[in-house]
Amino acid sequence: MGKKSRGIQSIEVGGQLLRALARSLEPMMLRDLAREAGMTPAKAHPYLVSFLRLGLIEQDDATGHYEFGAFALELGLISLHRLSAVRIATPKIAALARDINHAVSLSVWGTYGPTVVRLEESSHPVHIVMRVGSVMGMLETATGRIFAAFLPPNVVKAALDTKLDRLGVGYSGKKSTHSTETEAMLVDVRKRGITRAISDPLPGVNAFAAPVFDHTGAVVLSITAMGPAGTFNTDWHSPIAKALLDCTHDISLRLGYTSHRPSRG
Repeated sequence: MGKKSRGIQSIEVGGQLLRALARSLEPMMLRDLAREAGMTPAKAHPYLVSFLRLGLIEQDDATGHYEFGAFALELGLISLHRLSAVRIATPKIAALARDINHAVSLSVWGTYGPTVVRLEESSHPVHIVMRVGSVMGMLETATGRIFAAFLPPNVVKAALDTKLDRLGVGYSGKKSTHSTETEAMLVDVRKRGITRAISDPLPGVNAFAAPVFDHTGAVVLSITAMGPAGTFNTDWHSPIAKALLDCTHDISLRLGYTSHRPSRG
């Protein structure tokens, strides 16, 4: 909509009450809700009456507190249902690739394991065998370790036991699926919320990967930034790592995920 498009001011004003209620972690009294929305209780009350009639909010008869109603819940569920993680993430990874000037891939959990569905190239020449449709090794690659760390344990165990990713990039079969070393590696990924690969399994190619979560807290995407070892900084606190985490955090928020990101350690 253009800047000169005409709106309805009263709806925008009333919307501040809904925003204030959304920011609160619990139901609110009229006076508190009005204060947070920057208006007097007398001004706020008529808006709340209309929202009550629409079912956007409801009021507890015993306490008088306001909370979101059935219609608001229905709208939220419809919005979440219509969200496509890949659709939302695609322009984000394009922007990320431009910002860091390195290649960025987007992967989902597919039939044969971690599967690349989008790939943004960069001006940095880098030889990689990853392409759209490529399956990535679960334990050997940064992309795969995100799913190995954050998918439900029973899903991960079944995939590793059946060698689901045996045709994946980097797969060697040499990493023990039940070793203390493997478990420690995955614990570290969960703690940091990010993982890296340094010239392994692809010589001369470094990478960071981080997860995207949906509104249920389930991992839905692995986003990987990669580049030549000579120009790709793999320090945990590097600008590349920060930009990747900011990107995945923003996408997760868009998908309804509200928990705090893991510590980067």
